[in-house]
Amino acid sequence: AEAFEAGRFARTSEQVYRIAMKVTSTLSVLPPLMEWLGAFAVVGVLWYGSSRIAGGEMTAGEFTTFVAALLVMYGPVKKLSRVNANIQQARAAAERVFEMLDARSEVRDRPSARPLAPLRSAISFRDVSFAYDRTVGDPVLRGVSFEVAAGQVAALVGLSGAGKTTLVNLVPRFYDVTGGAIRIDGVDVRDVTLGSLRENIGIVTQDTVLFDDTIAHNIAYAAPDAAPAMIEAAARAAHAHEFIAALPSGYGTTIGERGQRLSGGQRQRIAIARALLRNAPILILDEATSALDAESELLVQDALAQLMLNRTVFVIAHRLSTVRRADVIVVLEDGRVRETGRHEELLADPDSHYARLYAMQFFDRTPAAAPTASPAGAAALAGGAVSAEVPVAADGER
Repeated sequence: AEAFEAGRFARTSEQVYRIAMKVTSTLSVLPPLMEWLGAFAVVGVLWYGSSRIAGGEMTAGEFTTFVAALLVMYGPVKKLSRVNANIQQARAAAERVFEMLDARSEVRDRPSARPLAPLRSAISFRDVSFAYDRTVGDPVLRGVSFEVAAGQVAALVGLSGAGKTTLVNLVPRFYDVTGGAIRIDGVDVRDVTLGSLRENIGIVTQDTVLFDDTIAHNIAYAAPDAAPAMIEAAARAAHAHEFIAALPSGYGTTIGERGQRLSGGQRQRIAIARALLRNAPILILDEATSALDAESELLVQDALAQLMLNRTVFVIAHRLSTVRRADVIVVLEDGRVRETGRHEELLADPDSHYARLYAMQFFDRTPAAAPTASPAGAAALAGGAVSAEVPVAADGER
């Protein structure tokens, strides 16, 4: 692999070198060409002027004045010849910038859209279908229907490509459904303003988005006017205060592009602190701990338990030990809802898709029924992801 990458880099570098040499050669020809043209122009003017003087049509003083004016203009005219190249470069860059600025989002507020009222009853999916491109390929989601009551934890499980992430991305309207509807308290999400909808949703994903700024500003991104005490309180709840306080500049530490100066667990805890500060009633957790080591996962799971309390939560996880105590488990397969229910209900049918997925992860271990709980179950749900290999028995022993 190392030799392959080295060879590919060498070939690419050679191509770049040849293109750069062609561009440099072309640009190098222009200045001397302009100088030669200027010299020939001066010679032509001198010949023409001398012939006019010899014929008595012009005095030597007039000709000298003309030549002086010509020489004064030569420098500015020469500079103008270089302006065109700069204009063309700026024009190409401006076209790309304005193309982006002029692009219109496919997801927009309807003229009659109104602010979203606080969530009181449920989020319902009614025959939801979605395709990224309606003209190419099959839909990603087809006829998805289920309901999540306010304050419940809903777990979405299924194989990779089943449509779990796509489904939760429809809730904040990153995309609009192509069929059916998503309703919050009976109101279609397309009938509320985007701003009010997204203000009520917090998201923590596996790929944490952090900016090349201070820790305090990254946490306060969800609430720019938050006081330092509120930022610290959110960090403490997310178990991030300890490592932040140990940094030389504390909350004023710049963390680099995408938080590269922090570990994976530290980045996740910063993201959780940001979600806590936002205090949104709807929470989406998309594989929030799948890439962490055991020690970091313990800390992040405890922080997630605090974050999930008293919220309506959508959890996406491939490890089924993380969803055992969800209030409702939605099993997706090929963009359709295969089955829904609680952990023990789905396992009661050995032929269920969930039971087969569970058996694939736990092999011949006998899964025990786990109690569901909400909101207390949120803490148990978050804590259940510490080990994907050892199921937790009903009496709490391993």
